[in-house]
Amino acid sequence: MDKDTAKQQIQELTAQINYHNQKYYVEDAPEIDDYEYDMLYRQLQQLENEHPDLIVPDSPTQRVGGAPLNTFEKVEHTVPLESLHDSFSEEELVDFDRRVRGVVEEPLYIVEPKFDGLSVALEYRDGLFVRGSTRGDGLVGEDVTENIRTIRTVPLKLNREIPFLEVRGEVYMSHESFYMLAARQELNDEKPFKNPRNAAAGSLRQKDSRVTASRTLDIFVFNIQQVNGMELHYHDESLHALKELGFTVPPFYKACHTIQEVIEEVHRIGELRGSLGYSIDGAVIKVNSFAQRELLGSTSKFPKWAEAYKYPPEEKETKLLDIEINVGRTGVLTPTGLFEPITLAGTTVSRATLHNQDFIAEKDIRVGDTVVLRKAGEIIPEVVSVVAHEPDSEPYRIPESCPSCGGPVVREEGEAAARCTNSECPAQLLRHLIHFSSRDAMDIDGLGPAVLEQLVEQALVSSPADLYTLKQEQVEALERMGEKSSQNLIDAIANSKENDLYRLIYALGIPHIGLKAAKLLSAHFRTIDAVFQASEEEIAAIDGFGAIMAESVRQYFDLSSTAHLIGRLRDAGVNMLSKTEVSDNRFAGKTFVLTGTLPTLTRSEATAIIEKLGGKVSGSVSKKTGYVLAGEEAGSKLLKAQQLGVPILSEDEFQQMIL
Repeated sequence: MDKDTAKQQIQELTAQINYHNQKYYVEDAPEIDDYEYDMLYRQLQQLENEHPDLIVPDSPTQRVGGAPLNTFEKVEHTVPLESLHDSFSEEELVDFDRRVRGVVEEPLYIVEPKFDGLSVALEYRDGLFVRGSTRGDGLVGEDVTENIRTIRTVPLKLNREIPFLEVRGEVYMSHESFYMLAARQELNDEKPFKNPRNAAAGSLRQKDSRVTASRTLDIFVFNIQQVNGMELHYHDESLHALKELGFTVPPFYKACHTIQEVIEEVHRIGELRGSLGYSIDGAVIKVNSFAQRELLGSTSKFPKWAEAYKYPPEEKETKLLDIEINVGRTGVLTPTGLFEPITLAGTTVSRATLHNQDFIAEKDIRVGDTVVLRKAGEIIPEVVSVVAHEPDSEPYRIPESCPSCGGPVVREEGEAAARCTNSECPAQLLRHLIHFSSRDAMDIDGLGPAVLEQLVEQALVSSPADLYTLKQEQVEALERMGEKSSQNLIDAIANSKENDLYRLIYALGIPHIGLKAAKLLSAHFRTIDAVFQASEEEIAAIDGFGAIMAESVRQYFDLSSTAHLIGRLRDAGVNMLSKTEVSDNRFAGKTFVLTGTLPTLTRSEATAIIEKLGGKVSGSVSKKTGYVLAGEEAGSKLLKAQQLGVPILSEDEFQQMIL
């Protein structure tokens, strides 16, 4: 295909897909099914792969995220992104109205929901999206353009070509997306975000925009900051114009002539909170006329033409009926309270996490108690306090044996969590399998959570060792697994048998043993049998190990379930030997600390070189540090090295040392 034909097809496909994105994500009125959309998208990808110089800025393929950034550039806001003055009572709203009417006559107010997310500015030139930035302090924010591009409801090209437009909106995470993210974090044994707002803020400020793309963020656009090429006089007029241009605007807003109408609408919005599918923490009241806004002006902190009404957290009493214990991937026992159902923030609540034994003891929570519940961040139920105990009630203790497998439960010194120590506990199976097959562990490509969940549900896998007995026809029968993909997975499982020993040790999911500690164990003992035979004192003697880590390793390898699992893996042909060879010992006894971004080497590449030459890598600088290898944007570690007089290397100097 010649370049002119390819260019025309790329333009046509881009226009088609952007149109269907608008219908699906913004208007919620899709005109084609997912398969037709996927075929259009794949055709565009193929053309762009063949002609990368023809990729246009508004191409749908540019939403997937690019290479990680080292930092975020600062952005000065030409028009400040002001914050709003908060009201918490009807009387304060009446005072706001009195102040407004003291300056302008017969104001018309627009009342809209106050979204609980992260405020951003979006800039467009000649109709194309060119920059997105966070609010920051209102005057200076951060450039998050690549991350903003991943949000499907952000138009990359406007429906009209306007010379310049800057709008303000709120990036948020829907409740559905938040629950899905929390489930993934739980499966991966990650600390979950506390609420959708924190999740949205953390996702938008990811240095790797591919992570942002995976988080399914959304946006409501509610203000025009500045514009060339349009003349607007009223706020409701601007909202209509924004919608016509392709933005998602607040789904409802109301014009009110009196403050009493405003108060009624504020209360109406408050009653809708739990049914919206996204978090709001209040309502915003704005003077509709831009001319009146000019007359009212702003204080040094807030515009005088707008006010935010903040809803207090709703609290209610209910009864604790029982406490249920759930077991996580690492064996942590988490207590969950089961309550008489109540309605909080518009939804029915009957469950809430009780976190751990310390939380239960601190509040003296007992089965049968009357307690006060509220929703943290309007979404996560939590126990605020105990109102009353039942007669003859007893303090609650987390059981000393696992409710899933009956194995012993231990609580290590200094830890709040109680754990089941049985590595073959069925309650931990899915989470354990996800960790076992992950990239840093056995690195089994294609064995993601969706496939593993089916294998567990169909009783094809009840232990990591069962992965190595799977047949292609068993995998092929799974949903969305054809002949080629199933064969690729079987091949990936077979290839993982040849992994280095440290990957297997890490894959076992031993408490307190991360990838670095697994490498130290592998390098020191060289075989899995030597680890089995090592005493706690011998393990603790490894440079970089502590007493708690050594105790955890010894306890794990003392379990009969561990011996059974390792025996099955050995029979399946999984490698049990260290393959890491030290080429020479020029860095023996030397500890390196890496900081900043190196010009050509990644941190993992530099670490591999250092370890191959007999050295080790640490995460913190001390007087014992041999060298600090520093790149661009080096931070506090470089400063501490300078203070302690630790030798500092550039990458060029490091490269000379390894020749």
